[in-house]
Amino acid sequence: MAYSEVIKDFNRIRSYIREFYVYGFKTREEYNQKSSRSYDNERRRLESWLGDHIQFRQTADGKNVFLSIDSRKSRYNPLYKTWKTKSFTDGDITLHFILMDILSMAEEPLGIGDITTLVDEYLYEFNEPRSFDESTVRKKIKEYVNEGIIVAEKKGKTLYYSIGDMKSFDDNNVLDFFSEIAPCGVIGSFILDKKEKHESIFAFKHHYITGAMDSDILCSLFIAMEEKREVILELKNNKPLVVPLRIMLSVQSGRQYVMVYIPKFKRVTSYRLDGIKSVKAGNVNEEYDKWNDVLDGMLSHMWGVSTQGCSNERIEHIEFNVHYEDDEQYIHNRLEREKRCGTVEKTDNNTSRFYADVYDSCELLTWIRTFICRITDFHCTNDFVEKRFYYDLYSMYNMYDIEDGGQE
Repeated sequence: MAYSEVIKDFNRIRSYIREFYVYGFKTREEYNQKSSRSYDNERRRLESWLGDHIQFRQTADGKNVFLSIDSRKSRYNPLYKTWKTKSFTDGDITLHFILMDILSMAEEPLGIGDITTLVDEYLYEFNEPRSFDESTVRKKIKEYVNEGIIVAEKKGKTLYYSIGDMKSFDDNNVLDFFSEIAPCGVIGSFILDKKEKHESIFAFKHHYITGAMDSDILCSLFIAMEEKREVILELKNNKPLVVPLRIMLSVQSGRQYVMVYIPKFKRVTSYRLDGIKSVKAGNVNEEYDKWNDVLDGMLSHMWGVSTQGCSNERIEHIEFNVHYEDDEQYIHNRLEREKRCGTVEKTDNNTSRFYADVYDSCELLTWIRTFICRITDFHCTNDFVEKRFYYDLYSMYNMYDIEDGGQE
């Protein structure tokens, strides 16, 4: 069978791009989720889209294929190309342009019967051997109404349709920035494709491009939140019914999370978007605003997205002191700038104290370690976190052959 570049199942592409780019460095034999033939097909498909970024390394175990993308040099997210390969039937394309012609030239909104009749006249005029029944036209129009391309207006018991207000974006700089920074930035990339090619004025030190693969999941969640609906999330091992409340983006890793309320367990938690396979909209949740307010109240005790630590305490207290020299006041300024939900106090001119009451103190450890040469004391009500901090510190001392592991 001839190789085809276009796709229908985008979840499969998400999986392979994670393997080649996020994880990488696997040989053909090590990738055992699918058959070798499937691996070869998907690899060739990725090469057709991202050929400039495909690299390989020959090892004793075999050939490792991986994606190499320098986000500092890529002004435009190359992974957006994967969204521009969706397959369509000839009928989809034909009906799309006929509908756009009919509605853009109509002087007033049209009913579904009139639209179907005009579609038939179009097909007859151009000797097109196909036809579309009223049910097919209705489904396509309903799809466009949901997308905002077509506007539906009810008169009596009948719906009438007209072309939507198609906004024009003339500022390339706005589109360049939006497409690379904003959630669902792929929309900006599609608009840019219709404009003259130009060089973006933006370059990014930290350019988190893998979020592009989750754009459809993100869009579905945004729609559900706007309509205050419950959704069913398809995960790897289960399908929980949840109420999506907020999207959280990590400025450190670029990972995207959705904060949700789970009615079954009556608690708020988070899911990573790249672990969600699909989103199915459910009923409107009458208590949506209530759970949104609950999340607002929880944010003052959330360092990241975790709402439950590993200790039995609901809230964990964590604190440490940092010492610095007279000419190093920027250390205190950095604590103030990065404190999030914590509090920073100056105990003297050369010492600052940070403390916070959070759900999960484990989330702070990576950040706290960046001050490790200046920390004079550290305490946490979660014994595991405190022991882990000192254990890692003593392990580092031992690596550098410091006697007694740095213990007093």
